[in-house]
Amino acid sequence: MENRIFVGIIEDQLLFREGMKAILSTWPEFELVFECADGYSAIDKLNKCAITPDVMLVDLSLPPQGQKEFSGLHVTLALSEAYPDMKILILSVHEDENFITQLINHGAHGYLVKDVDPGEVQEAIISVHKKGAYINERTLRALQHNTGKKVRTVKLLTQITRREEEILQLICRQYTAEEIAEKLFISVKTVNGHRTNLLQKTGSRNVTGLVLYALKNNIVDLV
Repeated sequence: MENRIFVGIIEDQLLFREGMKAILSTWPEFELVFECADGYSAIDKLNKCAITPDVMLVDLSLPPQGQKEFSGLHVTLALSEAYPDMKILILSVHEDENFITQLINHGAHGYLVKDVDPGEVQEAIISVHKKGAYINERTLRALQHNTGKKVRTVKLLTQITRREEEILQLICRQYTAEEIAEKLFISVKTVNGHRTNLLQKTGSRNVTGLVLYALKNNIVDLV
């Protein structure tokens, strides 16, 4: 199948891992190409993997490496450095807003609590792959509560053009480059150029960084 999304999973609980594999197998647009039961050996195993996953599902609570902690946060940092184009979707039993914000701030592209409907998992994988992020209501609430709002300054307004701000607002609302281009009557190439400029101007590494920047600077209110 063309345009198939290659998915990996890092999860230490065998039952949950097997359940996720079974669920993923029911969706023809996905192909599971990698699995690992811990985080500390994931990079070495990925380096030997014939196909690099587009999206990695990562459990937040993972076993330590001896006496050294190696949680989903450590995996996120390691994957972001070794595979910067890979999208990371956290799976966790924890709903704590501090956990959610911390993971997003450190490079995760989305955060799902393990009691979500399987359909949301499907939606989230597609979203992080195509749009660069999946910000559901729970994640958005956590980000807004933990980042706060700052009043925009004249300096901020001179850094970002009106068109860039317009595109940033649409990015935060999960529009794809193609959807933004159609809505604003511009080319996809132009949209991508503006997004690159936004990443550079805001010092963001990815779309989730842009969302955080927009929330902190009161550029967008998504609730």
